[in-house]
Amino acid sequence: MITQIQVNKIADVESDILAIKITDGIVKSGKLSRQDHHKLITTILADGKISDIERRQINRIFDCIQMGQMKLVDW
Repeated sequence: MITQIQVNKIADVESDILAIKITDGIVKSGKLSRQDHHKLITTILADGKISDIERRQINRIFDCIQMGQMKLVDW
């Protein structure tokens, strides 16, 4: 039998994986649009908390912007 704690952990892992996939796509394209930003933030904030993995994804994007490896488009 699966407990509520286990269900919550599964949901957290799924959210982390989705955030990684979205971030990978953004980093690969080298562009961050408002739509990409909205999709990522909606995914990360869906459960009301930010995990360490999700925080790292946000930092990856900030790092790319700061290093000039990513452009902001449609802002």
